[in-house]
Amino acid sequence: MKVILLADVKGQGKKGELCNVSDGYARNFLFPKNLAVEANSAAMAELKSREDAKNHHKQEEINAAKALAEKLNGKSVNIKAKAGASGKLFGAVTSKEIVQQLNKDFETEIDRKKMSVADIKSYGSYTAEIKLHTGIVAKITVNVTE
Repeated sequence: MKVILLADVKGQGKKGELCNVSDGYARNFLFPKNLAVEANSAAMAELKSREDAKNHHKQEEINAAKALAEKLNGKSVNIKAKAGASGKLFGAVTSKEIVQQLNKDFETEIDRKKMSVADIKSYGSYTAEIKLHTGIVAKITVNVTE
């Protein structure tokens, strides 16, 4: 019997999957515990519409990430920091500071955890990468000045 799982079932599959199980297993275990529904035409149509909606949302996320990457690629962010006489900064410039300045300058909403940058402990220009989505990376320049 073909069923659509409503929850993860060990040994059968994940939530939302279509799987083939024995009639007794479906009637005596899956249906009474509301773990699955029979794969009739109405349930199949609902499953297909859910998958289409999921794919549509995923494509919208990818398009938004590509647009943001185009907007940010090659841009530069200026960070002001204090340093001692040798030019070494008091502390370091962190990804949190860079993202705050980036969000302020370009009116974006980027999470600091998505940015990777080397340790910035002196004045100069540095390159930072922002991972916006799987396979979509924007590179920006960070200028640290006095």
